[in-house]
Amino acid sequence: MQIYDFTIIVPLYNEEDNMPELERRLSAYLDTCSMKACVLFVDDGSSDGSLDCLKAMCSRHGNFRYISFGHNCGLSAALKAGFDYADSPYIGYIDADLQTYPEDFEKLLPYIREYDMVTGIRVVRGDTVFKKFQSKFANSFRRMMTGDGASDTGCPLKVFRTHAARRFPAFKGMHRFFPALLLLQNGARYKEVPVRHCRRVAGSSKFSLWNRMIPAFVDCLGYRWMKSRYIEYEVTSAGSGCPEDNGGTAI
Repeated sequence: MQIYDFTIIVPLYNEEDNMPELERRLSAYLDTCSMKACVLFVDDGSSDGSLDCLKAMCSRHGNFRYISFGHNCGLSAALKAGFDYADSPYIGYIDADLQTYPEDFEKLLPYIREYDMVTGIRVVRGDTVFKKFQSKFANSFRRMMTGDGASDTGCPLKVFRTHAARRFPAFKGMHRFFPALLLLQNGARYKEVPVRHCRRVAGSSKFSLWNRMIPAFVDCLGYRWMKSRYIEYEVTSAGSGCPEDNGGTAI
């Protein structure tokens, strides 16, 4: 039985220092959310005390739950697991680094019944100049290679229709291509909405120049190949029947 309308997926890896504030922000937001909502944490094989923190948090909040990987699998795997385990018609995504605000889901949710995905845009970035340059270059290159028209696929604040999110093909780097992957689905649409962004105050980023730029380049080539081979179909009719009663046994 469906209990919640909106599941917020929070993937995390070694974010122990952020957990107390993360708990405070998310629990406060759930009290005011415009939909009946819950939080699903996905621990991506953390090696610090993040998993213990999650267990304690979920014991204090009936609308918190978690799943955990046995080893680090990456952000795309964590999000895919969240899509699969969510039990609600709508899914949200926010990072555990506290650089975006749960309250800003309220800027995205009004559009989710009209669009299949609503994604935030970090208009005013709280990152370093070098990180902003990386992001700007990567977004420009991805737009050129995919034609998705998206301004900021790296913004960790998004809302999806669950049925659309579950149709994304799973691969490492999937999280960089949500708008492009969505557009492969017949008639699917997305909308971009400005959201707030701030500096990281605890923990450390899991992405660097080398594990961000080089895989993104390779993934763009892979996406172009996949797009040319992608299968999309529409069932226009279906039927069922039963064997005639001729004294035999239906198998």
